[in-house]
Amino acid sequence: MPGERGLYAVSREKMRTRHFAYRTEQAYLYWIRRYVNFHHRKHPREMGSSDVEAFLTHLAVDEHVSASTQNQSLQALLFLYRQVLEIDLPWLENVTRARRPKRLPVVLTPAEVRSVLAELDGPAWLFANLLYGSGLRLMEALRLRVKDLLIDRAALIVRDAKGGKDRVTVLPASVVDPLRVHLAKLHIRFEQQRRAGEPGASLPEALERKFPAFATQWGWQYIFPSASLCRDVYTGNPTRHHIHERAMQRAVQAAVRKAGIAQPAGCHTFRHCFATHLLEAGYDIRTVQELLGHADVRTTMIYTHVLGKGAMGVKSPLDRQP
Repeated sequence: MPGERGLYAVSREKMRTRHFAYRTEQAYLYWIRRYVNFHHRKHPREMGSSDVEAFLTHLAVDEHVSASTQNQSLQALLFLYRQVLEIDLPWLENVTRARRPKRLPVVLTPAEVRSVLAELDGPAWLFANLLYGSGLRLMEALRLRVKDLLIDRAALIVRDAKGGKDRVTVLPASVVDPLRVHLAKLHIRFEQQRRAGEPGASLPEALERKFPAFATQWGWQYIFPSASLCRDVYTGNPTRHHIHERAMQRAVQAAVRKAGIAQPAGCHTFRHCFATHLLEAGYDIRTVQELLGHADVRTTMIYTHVLGKGAMGVKSPLDRQP
């Protein structure tokens, strides 16, 4: 029976064989460790569905985690048993489920969005404009590469988005000229780095093995590259990654404060605004669904609850003329 360290090493190997995202890998390993520690470092082979149920119930009842957090921990443990230990757990019936709150997304008016954008400059301004103008998630924008821009078609390709899917979304015409200027500056820096023999952009693990030359090709460079090098999490070699998400989050949060916005807006708020403002402009909900990359139209329908003026677009009886 493999020891605790061997268990984590095998779990990591199984996840990398299946090309899990690095963030998913880290999250799953975190929950596997939490599960083992919760049961006093007992090996998972010696435990079963009742022990999984006890751990998940503890998360909901004692630690008050969210429904999505509890579900992530469940998926991690199912992966551990089914893929690593090759044990098929019976249906988990006695888990106390964390409550999933029904919250409406924060949506700013077009004027409020523009007031926030006016407080940004440089790459942060371009980044926020892509979040709002293309409906991108934070990490989708950070992971954009030069080859993903279809400027002549007014489109951009989102690679390996949520659910492992690619999609095409709109590239706003108003950012094309600033984007060309940004790319021109990046290309000058790119040429300087090549002459200096610096490492190229980080690549997905499979491409790093098969086509390492992609790292130093212009098309594979990030639109928002980091100014400094870092160590590749898979190979340990120096590489150039994209800007850290916290840098952009802090820039947007500072802009929200400067613009005097009272609502708790952030980077993801721009995506909510993109969807809501398109629906308000009369675009079909299926079109918006495709642009957002939602698998189910019911996910997109949440934005119909914040359309128009007032709740559900209803006019208050207090405002009716006698």
